[in-house]
Amino acid sequence: MTATDRDDTVVLRLPAQGAYLSVLRTATASLASRLDFTIDDIEDLRIAVDEACAMLLSQAVAGADLTCRFELGGDVMAVAVSVPTVDGALPSRDTFAWTVLTALAGEVDSSVDGEKVVTLSLRKTRADLQAPVR
Repeated sequence: MTATDRDDTVVLRLPAQGAYLSVLRTATASLASRLDFTIDDIEDLRIAVDEACAMLLSQAVAGADLTCRFELGGDVMAVAVSVPTVDGALPSRDTFAWTVLTALAGEVDSSVDGEKVVTLSLRKTRADLQAPVR
């Protein structure tokens, strides 16, 4: 993201349990609306964050926290969802879930650090700024 005077970062840390995902969906929608995302893009982001969390929760260490970092910059929202995992395995990129995630979020990537913390990174640009589909 390009640094601007409108850049904001919000970090939420929650128990890595499905019961808390509604908090992240609500936060995602609220933050996307601050950037004037369309209703469709807001819903896509909500679903994408939910899907990213679901992909990670299945391999989370028991009792771990899930961290979600939102970076808001002008017309772009970047979201990084991280959780300590049992084996440090990255989600497979050739699954239906990955395809859906990419379609909803735009840019998607994954990484793992030396402590087996797996991160899924999403990046969405406001719809009215994206190149027209031909």
